[in-house]
Amino acid sequence: MSDATGLMTGPDGAVRCAWPGNLPDYLAYHDNEWGRPMADDRRLFEKICLEGFQSGLSWLTILRKRENFREAFDGFDFDRVAKFTEADVERLLTNAGIIRHRGKIVSTINNAKRARELADEAGSLAAFFWRFEPAADERPAVVDLAHIRANPTTAVSVRISKELKKRGWSFVGPTTVYAFMQAMGLVNDHLEGCTCRARIEAERKAFKRPA
Repeated sequence: MSDATGLMTGPDGAVRCAWPGNLPDYLAYHDNEWGRPMADDRRLFEKICLEGFQSGLSWLTILRKRENFREAFDGFDFDRVAKFTEADVERLLTNAGIIRHRGKIVSTINNAKRARELADEAGSLAAFFWRFEPAADERPAVVDLAHIRANPTTAVSVRISKELKKRGWSFVGPTTVYAFMQAMGLVNDHLEGCTCRARIEAERKAFKRPA
């Protein structure tokens, strides 16, 4: 990794963002998922919930437990999770395959209820989130390591966080929301020089924004 660029040469010889290291599962997430534009409501709900669970932990920890989370939370079908009861909370607190944090578990159930309301209000979760896509003049001319380090939150992530909290969501602070924006492709934060950046940018240009 170069401290100056935040890039690294992977085991296949390709230059990438350095944060996945040479870990195969992390590389696969970086190459095939992170930053790709997403409009599936269930996956969006999953992403924002898992970003909340990640708070205070490494994303790799969450990624390696993701299948366990999907099983525990009914595939992040928010209509089903919204019906979870206190008995489900107690059940999940005994599940060693996930992060056993009562507050985050309760928050996920609460947010499932709020997600149903938001989808009804906006037409879909995707329609709600994509309306916040930053304009070109809200994005840096060059996405480099200095930009990433200096901007764990943005004006847009603050706006989304405020809107969600106003609607009763929890564990959706501006830093968590910005990580969600990066993951779901609302912004392309693959660094300049990363082999994935141009491909993701092309996908974003071709992507049909939900109305």
